[in-house]
Amino acid sequence: MAVRRDPLSPEARSETMRRIRRKDTKPELALRKELHRRGLRYRVDYAKAPGRPDIAMVGRKLAIFVDGEFWHGKKHTAERYAEMSEYWRHKIARNVNRDRRVNGELRDLGWTVIRVSDRAVHGDVASIADFIGDAVEGRFEMYPPPGVEMFRC
Repeated sequence: MAVRRDPLSPEARSETMRRIRRKDTKPELALRKELHRRGLRYRVDYAKAPGRPDIAMVGRKLAIFVDGEFWHGKKHTAERYAEMSEYWRHKIARNVNRDRRVNGELRDLGWTVIRVSDRAVHGDVASIADFIGDAVEGRFEMYPPPGVEMFRC
């Protein structure tokens, strides 16, 4: 299969990439709004924990990341992966490895890590907020909703 060529010039691609937010993305804002509406309080972009969790409930040692499916290697078909240039395959692999490392560092420090895909937030933010609310209360019996992964120490 041929590698898909980028339709943008390097300058235009650079400008597009520069506009991608590291924090305060639409899915992150939607989840934060729902958690706040439910009375849950948190820190945003918490720099004192490895990986700078998007949402951190420090007293409960709960780190929540809202990850873009493309950037974090989720739901890539073999065909889609084969179409990517070496640059993108390498970039996504680095992101996946960093996620694993950060999950381990946080767990070693006694944190519970919840990773939520951006698409899951758009699909059903209420069930994700329910799951996070249960985790805040120390109830881990239920399975995470689709698009949510949990890593406990």
